[in-house]
Amino acid sequence: MSNRAAYLLTPDIVLRAYAAGIFPMAESAASNEIRWYDPPIRALIPLDERFHVPQRLQRTLRQKPFRVTFDTAFERTMRACAAPNEGRETTWINSEIIRLYTGLHRRHHAHSIEVWDGDELVGGLYGVSLGRAFFGESMFSVKTDASKIALVHLVAILRHCGYMLLDTQFLTPHLSRFGTFEIARSAYHHLLEAALEKRAAPFPAAPAWDQLLAALSAQPVTQIS
Repeated sequence: MSNRAAYLLTPDIVLRAYAAGIFPMAESAASNEIRWYDPPIRALIPLDERFHVPQRLQRTLRQKPFRVTFDTAFERTMRACAAPNEGRETTWINSEIIRLYTGLHRRHHAHSIEVWDGDELVGGLYGVSLGRAFFGESMFSVKTDASKIALVHLVAILRHCGYMLLDTQFLTPHLSRFGTFEIARSAYHHLLEAALEKRAAPFPAAPAWDQLLAALSAQPVTQIS
């Protein structure tokens, strides 16, 4: 994609692409080029009883080592996801991606979970919401378990609001521990179409995290089939 074409991209175009099962990625953080992807295999995190929290992480969650917030530092979380980290020298998040997704955030179609140690942002994630589908984009962690804690809180709030699809795009060893599974593109498009038929409930302005986390095991939801 040329620089001029990239400049003409708008958040609304990106949202329509997600509705069609397509998502954008830059070649690298330093690149001006954006490409569109509709992979033959897609990874999903289950939002029903198949979602698995490893026992060690359950113990960490009970200890509450960090403070967790929702949508309080979206762009800061994006930029932290874009920053080089140990074992990750570069990412696909460039300045154009940041511009587009902060635009989606202003339209209430992109959201973030932030994990804090005092005033330090130590982990988090962000993604796109549309209908009853949530598209996880990226996560980061500078302290042990911070991104995992963000993911568990994301699943808790998505279930509370009636989301039916959590798309993580690709399967990684990190995500496989939570029950993430792969499906074929045709099956993914079927699930996406069903998830877009209705809107999810609005996200709470101040999530009651203790109650939402308790509901992970107490209130299973029906998965789209």
